[in-house]
Amino acid sequence: MRAWEVSAPAPIEHHPLRLVRKDVPVVGDDELLVRVLACGVCRTDLHVAEGDLPLHRDRVTPGHEVVGEVAALGARVTEFAVGDRVGVAWLHRTDGTCDYCRRGDENLCPASSYTGWDHDGGYADFTTVPAPFAYRLPADLDTVAAAPLLCAGIIGYRALKRASRPDLGAELGFEIPHRLGLYGFGGSAHLCAQVAIALGARVHVMTRGEQSRELARRLGATSVGAADAAPPEPLDAAITFAPVGELVPVAMRALDRGGVLAIAGIHLSDVPPLNYQRELFYEREVRSVTANTRADGEEFLTLAARHGVHATTHPYPLSGADEALADLKAGRFDGAAVLVPD
Repeated sequence: MRAWEVSAPAPIEHHPLRLVRKDVPVVGDDELLVRVLACGVCRTDLHVAEGDLPLHRDRVTPGHEVVGEVAALGARVTEFAVGDRVGVAWLHRTDGTCDYCRRGDENLCPASSYTGWDHDGGYADFTTVPAPFAYRLPADLDTVAAAPLLCAGIIGYRALKRASRPDLGAELGFEIPHRLGLYGFGGSAHLCAQVAIALGARVHVMTRGEQSRELARRLGATSVGAADAAPPEPLDAAITFAPVGELVPVAMRALDRGGVLAIAGIHLSDVPPLNYQRELFYEREVRSVTANTRADGEEFLTLAARHGVHATTHPYPLSGADEALADLKAGRFDGAAVLVPD
């Protein structure tokens, strides 16, 4: 089969990925062999290729927003059949026994592993996934449009939860912020915005690039401005999607008293010193976001179907994965890029 691999981490302009021929992976007893029909291009893939995230596996194949078809089953798999359509996401496996897993925080499992980082992912013709970590996808969900939902969408939803206050009486277990700011408006933010707007939030978008700003307007953002602009009203909560540490104090200053900032990226440049009085006082909070749980994924996919959340996508052939990553880095498209077989 064809597969991209990270030959040596370097700036994407120096072509750290190479397209190779390798054997189709052997399916484990509890795994599915998945024929890849589409794979979203995530900024995390760029971080792995460029070395912002240290390699966990030599010559790893990136890609963790996979929509595919089950091609073979492990000996112990009974809940799927050959031909089923499934999604493969970032969280590849956890131990299921640690304190974090037992209390429902499997995203914090010290033994967790990740698709496209610890395990070869979807920039290939085939990949494998443990059956308990595969998502069933509705038959009527468009293959290309579904791919970004599997990380960009799920992580955006996790970030929204982290930016919200618990409310045990609410259907989702948390209270949606009335005034939400989003810093950066790429693949994850444009899906998070749709969920938040559908649930009643006024969403203010601060981002670079006119394409992204226009997409935010089309999706119903209350206001749209530059990445470092002040929103027109104090925010109950904010989420930074851009991996830019300098935006953290900017977002903190935009929060109302008691406001919460969630940082959604897996990688972030250095955060400047925060001034206690201007940026932290009045019980403002800053929270990180680490991966997601499978429950997050199921909740998000249900909400996405209920509210018609859709990804703005730009297809690239599998052979053009390095070009897609270069375009992502340069901000040449809005929404999300998706690799499809060629």
